[in-house]
Amino acid sequence: MSPLDRRQLLTRSAALLGAGATGAIAGAIAEAESHSSPAAPSAPEQALLALGDELAARIPFDGPHQAGILTPAQAQTTFVALDSIAPDRSTLEAALRNLSTRARSLTQGDTVGAEELDDPPPDSGILGPINAPDALTVTIAFGASLFDGRYGLQALRPRGLERMPNFAHDNLDPARSHGDLLLSVCAGQRDTVVHTVRELMRSVVGHLTPRWSIDGFQSTKRGPTPANHPRNLFAFRDGTANPDVNDARLMDELIWIPPARPLATPPIGAAATPAASRGSGEPSWASGGTYQVVRTIRMHVEFWDRVGMFEQQKMIGRDRVSGAPLGGTDEFQDPRYDLDPEGKRIPLIAHIRLANPRTPATAEQRILRRGYNFDRGLDEAGDLDQGLVFVAFNQDVQRQFATIQGRLEEEEMTDYITPVGGGYFFAPPGARGPGDWIGSGLFV
Repeated sequence: MSPLDRRQLLTRSAALLGAGATGAIAGAIAEAESHSSPAAPSAPEQALLALGDELAARIPFDGPHQAGILTPAQAQTTFVALDSIAPDRSTLEAALRNLSTRARSLTQGDTVGAEELDDPPPDSGILGPINAPDALTVTIAFGASLFDGRYGLQALRPRGLERMPNFAHDNLDPARSHGDLLLSVCAGQRDTVVHTVRELMRSVVGHLTPRWSIDGFQSTKRGPTPANHPRNLFAFRDGTANPDVNDARLMDELIWIPPARPLATPPIGAAATPAASRGSGEPSWASGGTYQVVRTIRMHVEFWDRVGMFEQQKMIGRDRVSGAPLGGTDEFQDPRYDLDPEGKRIPLIAHIRLANPRTPATAEQRILRRGYNFDRGLDEAGDLDQGLVFVAFNQDVQRQFATIQGRLEEEEMTDYITPVGGGYFFAPPGARGPGDWIGSGLFV
């Protein structure tokens, strides 16, 4: 390879990898051009050549909102809940700063450095000489327990952040529920996620300790068009009726915490409406954040597989093959409940009808779902331990998720699922730049 060819290769790779690899690439160019005769590509050059467009995809870490919320769901994920063992507030602050610093570096792509032979390596190196971005996102969220009396953060607790309760059909395992923090690590490849979790744990060792974790995956999109949603492990398409993440006004109404303002007092004789109190009473640091609900839902697939196809479809309210609402032909058709007031076509207790009744009164209750399938092998009884990591982002847990969950207690599908873990968390606004970190507003 000639010096010119190497320069073209590295320049193209730099454009793919972004600023995170600029220094290493510049060094590789200088080394390559220092030789008067052609030489075989170096290991870093070979690694750059091997990066496909998918591995080179980079999502900014900094911004008004955290990545991994509106971001299209990547193929692989791990959720890790952590508890703080930091002895004081300043140590907790340092741990959170370290967490964001390392997450920023990994999400943007960087080269793996080297130290003296007798020193521990600065990176596990399992991805080779370059940590490709791979559309990696790390979303950091806080649980209600972080705002107890340990660190003097009580007055800064987001207004709607509380410990997730046991709903009517839940069987929550304390060892798989709640936590001071939650990390949502998502990327295109499994090894990227594994590497990221390993590196993040290294950055906070001795200050934050794992409480529970679960791995998840997105089913491959199998058509018939690229717009069709993937399937969950009950074989039905999941995510069809999500609100449009490209509609900024809608996201402001349903997802993001608005700038803080005093609690509104309704006029004498008038009742306060949910819209009037939206965002009221939230601490100023929470503006631009959102509430994250995580539910680990065990699917009893052996029992589900014994249910007739028509019965399955009536429980969900959709055709299993096409994803269309019953009576329709396309996944994205409006179910038109107004034309079926007695539920003869789509039962009144069908999942889609209870989850989103599509009425003016329930429009502001919609949530943004970002679910993942999980497969944990076999349980102690020899049954398949499979299910859904249900993830929802919403502006107000009580107005949105909890209200929907209350309606879903009537559905027949409760006989085939058991929520066993998860929690309520608050995802703060994004970091403002390299000198900032997620949660910095707590320490101003």
